[in-house]
This record gives sequence, structure tokens and C-alpha cells, in this order.
Amino acid sequence: MLRAYNSFTEAVWEGCSKQGELKSIIFALCFFHSVVCERRKFGPIGWNRGYPFNPGDLTVCITVAHNYLDASSKVPWDDLRYIFGEIMYGGHITDAWDRRLCSTYLKSYLKEELLDSLQLFPKFEPPSSGISYKQYLEYIEEQLATETPAAYGMHPNSEINFMTRQADDLFAAVAELQPRAAGGAGGMSLQERVKRVLDDIMERMPEMFSLADIESAVGEDRTPYAGVFLQECERMNVLIFEMRRSLLELDMGLKGDLSISEAMEILISSLYDEKVPDTWASRAWPSLRPLSSWLVNLLDRQKQLADWTTDLATPKVTWLSGLFNPQAFLTAVMQVTARKNEWPLDKLVTVVDVTKKSFEEVDSATRDGAYIHGLYCEGARWDLSAGGLDDAQVKELYPPMPVILVKAATADKASGSQDVYQCPVYQTQVRGPTYVFTAGLRTKASPAKWTLAGVSLLMDVAG
Repeated sequence: MLRAYNSFTEAVWEGCSKQGELKSIIFALCFFHSVVCERRKFGPIGWNRGYPFNPGDLTVCITVAHNYLDASSKVPWDDLRYIFGEIMYGGHITDAWDRRLCSTYLKSYLKEELLDSLQLFPKFEPPSSGISYKQYLEYIEEQLATETPAAYGMHPNSEINFMTRQADDLFAAVAELQPRAAGGAGGMSLQERVKRVLDDIMERMPEMFSLADIESAVGEDRTPYAGVFLQECERMNVLIFEMRRSLLELDMGLKGDLSISEAMEILISSLYDEKVPDTWASRAWPSLRPLSSWLVNLLDRQKQLADWTTDLATPKVTWLSGLFNPQAFLTAVMQVTARKNEWPLDKLVTVVDVTKKSFEEVDSATRDGAYIHGLYCEGARWDLSAGGLDDAQVKELYPPMPVILVKAATADKASGSQDVYQCPVYQTQVRGPTYVFTAGLRTKASPAKWTLAGVSLLMDVAG
């Protein structure tokens, strides 16, 4: 806030015909600028991408506000919010969800109530417009409370995530500095430890699916759901084949039967550091898990596909997070609905209905749409008793969601409601490029609250 105010002088508002209004707007703009800049430290829950907001954005916005106030009989709030949010600051923003966040901030700060008494932060509101530039600086120093996530509209858990990420980065940097050539953990050399990890993975490696037999059993009457699971089996085969091939090759290299190649050295380094090798990750799904957790996840995904191949029936509850391509399953839901009701596919959208059931409590598949599970909420939690979003419990970072019924509906019937928060669903905590679809979640609070809190659903949480 102080840096923002020091980027201009008192002469800025002296030539304006509406000094009181301009002072209030500048105060809100400085707070807004401070929030959008500092929010970047929270990572993906703050912004999906990092944006180069700078003092130049603030000074240009102040100039625009000055000109508009001189030319208008009353404050043009809509015009100012559009210029600030879509052109000045919005010119940096490339993600649609981040654009919504920026717009929500401006709607919260730049409105008629700002001229009376609008709290931008608990117990912090614009001072009297009659004070001087120096008194504004003193007011900020004395009245602005200690920074907390509440200043950004975020839950206290977001600070836990921020500090945990800092600690993880520090320990990762320390681990990279540790010697590897000599004896490692437990007195084992690098080769001995890698060999042990390699043998463990090979022992647990599942068999590849017989796609010819599965396709023969499915027959020509292939449903959209069957097509999705067939594609999943094919992609699982590609991944398992590459894992087995690279591990067998490395095993021969460690025995001296083959020369150690650059690819083998990279694989050795990944296995030693408990990381998923790049050649595996490129054929797998987006994930932030370490190798051991990733392997457990792989086996769980393979089991869901193996269970499907036994009777070729769509699971009563599909583990959506366990699919390589979850978008394909959601598209299949729309295809089945379109065929059943003879609706045009391009007019349909995905809608969700959060149930009160856990995975074990679902007895049979639904007739309309599909049940899914495996999603986690970040920034909030789902209140079963109220049937809507609620504030998260402290230290409960990723509360699981109940079983969700996914259906397809025409766009006009699924239009947005004031008591529904349009929640983005991502595959990992990286958010951004891992976006899957939008889930409309019921809420008694204003949807703007959850937008500022960065609430989203995640399909996989790094463990």
C-alpha cells in the first residue's frame, strides 16, 4: 500500500473537480493493486498463472479515473471497472478464471458504497476525503492490520499451503546437494538403491490388457462409455509397456550386459530421487505425486479398468480422477443423453448434483447420467447437512467431496443461478492447464466469496 501511494504525488487529485470521489477511488485502487500483486505468492490458489502487474498499471488507472470524473456528472462505476479489469490489469491476464477473479475484486471495491464507508479489509476503510496526502500515508501505517489471507478474501488454510510449499522447495534444494556416488541411505550405494527400487516396481507391475479380446467381447454395439474405457485400457497398455521396457533395459545396464546410456542415467536419477521419470509421465496423467505414491495410484487406476473388463458394464460409481482422459467420460455422458432424448450434442452442457452419499453407500448405477467420485475441494468444503459450500475447517486442506451425479442438460436449462458457484475442476494443484470442466455448486453465501477464496475442485492431490 505504501509503495503504491509513493508512486504518485498529492498533485494528482488537486486538478480534479471531484477530489473527494477521486481520493476514495485512488485509495481503493491502491488496495486493489496491493492485493493482486501480493496474491501471487499463494501460487495456483492465488492466480492460475503469474502476471507482471506493475506500478504503471496503477498510475494509468488513476489518470483514467481522473479524466472520467472530470467528464461525468456522476461516478461511472461500470466504465471504470471495465477499463481497469479488462484493459489495464486485464491486459496481463490470459486465463478466463483469473479474469473472473480480477473482475470480482473490482466489483467488491469500486462501487457507490466506497464513497460512504466500505470496509476493504476488516476494520480498514477509506479515511475522510478531507485529509492530506501525508495523512493518507500515516493512516495506512497506523490502521492497516497485520496481513492475513483474509485481506485477499482467502481462507487461513491458503497460508498453510504457501508455507508448506516454501519448506518443500527448501528441502528439495538441500536434497539435490547431497552426494550420490558414495554410500547413500542405509549405507547402500546409488546402484544398489536403484536396483532395489527397480525390482520392487517390476514385482508389482500389472499385466497389459488384451485389447483384441476386450474388443471382441464388446462387439459392434459399442456404447460411448465402452469406447471411453477401451481408450483407457489402450493408454494404460502404452504406459505399462514403456515402464517395463525401460526398467528391463536399465536392469541389463546395471548388470553390465548393456552400456549405460543417457536415457538410463536419467532413469537412475529419477528412481533415486523418488521422482516419476519423464518418459513415464509423458505417457501418463498429470500428477504431482512422488514415485511411490504415483505407483499406488497407477495400480488403483489399473484395477478400475480390470474390474470393467470382467463384465464390460459401466461402474455404478466411476472414479473420474482415475481416468487418463476424464473429459472423454463427461462427453460420453452427453452423448448418451443426446441419443436418448434426440437432442443436438452441441447444445448440451455438463451439470452436477452433489449427493449425500459416500462411494460405499451407492447401491446401483443411476439411470440418468453417471455417478462419479474422487474429487477434493480446495479453499472451502462441502457441508452435507446444508447441501452447499461452506468455510473449510482449519488445517483440513483438501476435504473430499461426496459422490457427485453428473448429467447433461440443454444450455438454457443449465443457465447460471445466483445461488450457484461456477467452480472450475482441475486435475492437479497446478490448476491452469489441467482444467477439466465447470461444476455448478450450490451455495448460501455469495458466489463472489468463493471466487475470491480461489475455491476449486481437484481430481488428484499430491501425497
